[in-house]
Amino acid sequence: MGTNKDNFVKIGAGTLLIAEPYMYDPHFRRAVVLVCDHNTEGSVGFILNKTVGMNIGSLIADFPEFESEVHFGGPVQTDSIHYIHSKGDLVEGSIEVGRGVYWGGDFEQLKFCIENKLILQDEIRFFVGYSGWGEGQLVDEVGYVSWMLGELDANYVFGKQKENLWRTVLEHEGDIKGVIGQMPLPHWN
Repeated sequence: MGTNKDNFVKIGAGTLLIAEPYMYDPHFRRAVVLVCDHNTEGSVGFILNKTVGMNIGSLIADFPEFESEVHFGGPVQTDSIHYIHSKGDLVEGSIEVGRGVYWGGDFEQLKFCIENKLILQDEIRFFVGYSGWGEGQLVDEVGYVSWMLGELDANYVFGKQKENLWRTVLEHEGDIKGVIGQMPLPHWN
């Protein structure tokens, strides 16, 4: 397969990675990944549209009562919890990855904000594990068209529609990506 050199310079915090329609890896099949960090040493992101069927309170014993489904962030360090939220002004140490979207921050402050209803269910997403790439790996994968790049919209992160997010993002990107979003899931023999 050829390379797509135009995508090399566009990857950065806030970039969406949209899995190509025939990606075989079950972790990333029809995945939409939010890149939170991308530098010369590697890249970190979180799959936005895969859940693990658990609530955050069932994973962290001393967590405030809070109904929030946990998402599968990726296959790296699946014994770790991460979070993306819209309240960077309330959680010290948060890293802005896009307009209205923040990654991490002080966990004790986060718990305080949740307990005091300063952060609500539709303002945060929790992830088990993350998606990671070593030095140059993500650039190579994008170059070989394993991933299409998209623009972040906070609704993709905090909206309720996760099941069809892959298709929705492609349709919003338009042009040929909108057509790709209509492709049915392949059936492997």
